[in-house]
Amino acid sequence: MAKKKYKVTGKLGTGSRFKKLKKTLGKRKGVKDPGALAAFIGRKKFGKKKMAKMSAAGRRSDRRRNK
Repeated sequence: MAKKKYKVTGKLGTGSRFKKLKKTLGKRKGVKDPGALAAFIGRKKFGKKKMAKMSAAGRRSDRRRNK
């Protein structure tokens, strides 16, 4: 069986993956809050602690960029 190749969109903790997922979910029919759904998926995949750590890192980088 051939291996599947996955394209990594960005480094963890930068927020780029979250933004892309949020955008993709926003295009789906019936999704009312794509940000909340993306956060739920992230917590399910990475766990509560790691998701909180990545979220904090993303907020820090946004603050630095928007100064």
